Amino acid sequence: MFGIIVYMREAKMQYAWIDGSMRAVRAAPEIAELGRAVHTYLANTRSARHPVEVGEDLRQLRHLQDLLELDFSRRAAEYAATDQAEREGSATVQDWIRHECRMSATAADAAVCAGQQAANLHLSERAVDRGDIGFGHFVLMARTARALADSPSGQPFDEAPLLRQAIAHSVGRFRHDCAHARHAADAKGVLAEHVADVEARYLELRSGEGGAWFLRGFLDSVGGATLRTALEPLARFSGADDTRSRSRRLADALVELSAHALDTGAIPSTHSVRTHLQLTACAETLAGTPGAPAGGLEHAGPIPAATVQRLACDAGITRVLLDAKQAPLDVSRERRLPGVSTRRALQARDRGCVWPGCERPVSWTSAHHIVHWAHGGKTELNNLVLICHRHHWMVHEGGWQLARTQDGTVIKLPPAPDRQPTARAPDGAAA
Repeated sequence: MFGIIVYMREAKMQYAWIDGSMRAVRAAPEIAELGRAVHTYLANTRSARHPVEVGEDLRQLRHLQDLLELDFSRRAAEYAATDQAEREGSATVQDWIRHECRMSATAADAAVCAGQQAANLHLSERAVDRGDIGFGHFVLMARTARALADSPSGQPFDEAPLLRQAIAHSVGRFRHDCAHARHAADAKGVLAEHVADVEARYLELRSGEGGAWFLRGFLDSVGGATLRTALEPLARFSGADDTRSRSRRLADALVELSAHALDTGAIPSTHSVRTHLQLTACAETLAGTPGAPAGGLEHAGPIPAATVQRLACDAGITRVLLDAKQAPLDVSRERRLPGVSTRRALQARDRGCVWPGCERPVSWTSAHHIVHWAHGGKTELNNLVLICHRHHWMVHEGGWQLARTQDGTVIKLPPAPDRQPTARAPDGAAA
């Protein structure tokens, strides 16, 4: 009988009611002896060792840890065979192990699974004992065996072929070996799991303070691989000035990918109108006049004048005249900046983003006014350059500037006055 009502900790000793009486709860004698040996080992002063010798130390320590992990998993399975975790208020054995043994949920489940499948993995157990494979291999083997045993369509698990691969391959590669073996033995079950993962896809977009957005979601393996494949080329470093972290570059890549889809018309139309960002701003905001209000962007709320100017650089513009009560007096037809002929000439000249070191091709750029049209700059070839999403942001919101020299070279001027500008000729190949 297993019973417990209350725990008390006094002087590092744990007490519990067990079978109707209060008892001191101690670890098994062999574990106490192991603990003393470990503390003795850690207390010893380490002598200087050659790197080759340190490497051998690491191999031996890892093997000892694997043996202890395997023993831990056996005890975890023994504990899981009882209802003690539930009696102590835990929802599952894994949850109890996670809290009491200070492990992650994944590691706790791996321990229980490995221990429960150990009886069916005698060859693999001996391989761990010999040091032929690690505990990581054993866990993957156990999870494969459990998946096949739990699946109505799974064939009997064959340990020997997988063990040969485990001995030859790293844990990372063996993970793929197990996936292939499971598919060969239970293609129907693997497909069912994949379909379930696809059905479980979700993406939440929640607005935060100041119009910012929070993203949270889940993708199946193929969906995640598709997104990552699309983002990776856009998330590369874009030159010596790119000091962004990888997470920031991936976020920027997602925004750039979305903007490109809108720019190219790849998004389905809405009410027979091409899907686009809806920006509203007064002339003073476009001109950056002091005291002007912020612009308004659908789904974002108020945005800074610099962002308004960037979005207006290469946008469809509809003029709306309002009276003193903000009622529309006149609405013009939308006009596109720049025109088709100007854009073709611009693409032929710049052949991609003109920012030095950037390799974005023409299709991933937009037209930028060196002198913004709200400041009197004309939509003419000598006042336009092609620039990618990232560097367009740096020019407007980031404080950088682009200028053209008398020989036609485009130079970038950094915000910090102590940095020297770098240049790229506008007819240089960008991709």
